[in-house]
Order: sequence, then C-alpha cells, then structure tokens
Amino acid sequence: MQFNGVRVFSATMAQERENLGEKVTDWMSRNPNLEIMEIETHQSSDEAFHCISIIVFYRE
Repeated sequence: MQFNGVRVFSATMAQERENLGEKVTDWMSRNPNLEIMEIETHQSSDEAFHCISIIVFYRE
C-alpha cells in the first residue's frame, strides 16, 4: 500500500536540530491514527549553515 500523506520537519539552527527528533516523536504521538510507511533523514550544508530534514511518509 502506498502513502497518501507527507510531513516534513526541518531545522537549521543548532538548538532546533538537537530537538528535531523530539518534535517528530511528539507529532507522531498526537497522530496515532496515521500509519507510518517510511521515514527519511537528509542533511544539507553550505559554508555557513547546516540543515537537517526528517520526512515522514504516512497513510491515513
């Protein structure tokens, strides 16, 4: 079965990056009716900034 929803969490500031996992966990606990199909983590950087993204694919 395929997903029918996507939620993207991202952060560039150090403190936000450190708390990103907790933010995803909180969202998942507040949405127990969703079936998580896949989770991807991506990092991108330039000379000054680092961005972490967590992408959650789910089915309602």
